[in-house]
Amino acid sequence: MPSTPTPVSFDPDRPDFAPYGLTCVHWRPSPMRRPDHHNEIELNFLESGTVTYLLGGRKTVVDSGRLSAFWAAIPHQIIDFGRATSYFVVTIPLQWFLQWRLPEHFVQPLLQGLLVSEPTTDRAVSDSQLFAHWEEDLPHAGAELQKAVLLEMQARLVRLALNLPVRPKPPARRGRLATVSDSGLNKVEQMACFIAQNYTESLTVQQIGEHVKLHPNYAMNLFQKTFGTTLINYLTQHRISHAQRLLATTDDLIADVAFNSGFNSISRFNDAFRRTCGNSPREYRRSHLLNDLTDSRPA
Repeated sequence: MPSTPTPVSFDPDRPDFAPYGLTCVHWRPSPMRRPDHHNEIELNFLESGTVTYLLGGRKTVVDSGRLSAFWAAIPHQIIDFGRATSYFVVTIPLQWFLQWRLPEHFVQPLLQGLLVSEPTTDRAVSDSQLFAHWEEDLPHAGAELQKAVLLEMQARLVRLALNLPVRPKPPARRGRLATVSDSGLNKVEQMACFIAQNYTESLTVQQIGEHVKLHPNYAMNLFQKTFGTTLINYLTQHRISHAQRLLATTDDLIADVAFNSGFNSISRFNDAFRRTCGNSPREYRRSHLLNDLTDSRPA
């Protein structure tokens, strides 16, 4: 049987958006003083207990026995966890994940900032063994063993996707990922990474295109073909998630939340927030403020 390395915890001093790379580690949950933020797909498998994240601006619970996945470019912060919680964390670089061209009904929710979880606990025993093997293999894996681990991860995510309900979609959107070349996926990852690192600043499509050395129109088309949303909508999604987190964890003025999230006017912020969340920023704060997050409040 694989040995179990010492669990690790989140390092609050790690540089923001620093990559983890391809990893599988046994994790010890602890309340996080700030969100983590990195451009990988993250898999969680809890052998016991529960973990509650603030994922973007949403309070999200991960239960034991069910493989869960989310895109870690969305700021995520552990705010609570059950006693005796034991779990594995896998990180997979985004471009590698996109190259697998997994079913769209699985990929799109991840890229839109949602947590996707296995519907049942039927595979809990085999998942526990699988993650333990990945944890043992990866630290010293050569190219061939790493390739084998990646194939196992890909196969496991295919099984997860096959167990998820499929929502009907317009014919024009089917097969989107299959039409994008690997070089195109690399450009898309660069754009997504650039936005995730700079969404609180004033950004334009022109600037994003220039960053990846593409004409803005081509950059927009390539991005929409892969992510199923426009660059502007994607940028706004990051800003709204940031605002939700500030509203839930601080007493900042609404105007400060708007400007600190990248919006250049209160009216645009209010309109975008209401379209996305269905209520005003003030109403959202009233129902989502996390009173126990004292470390996140301004002194």
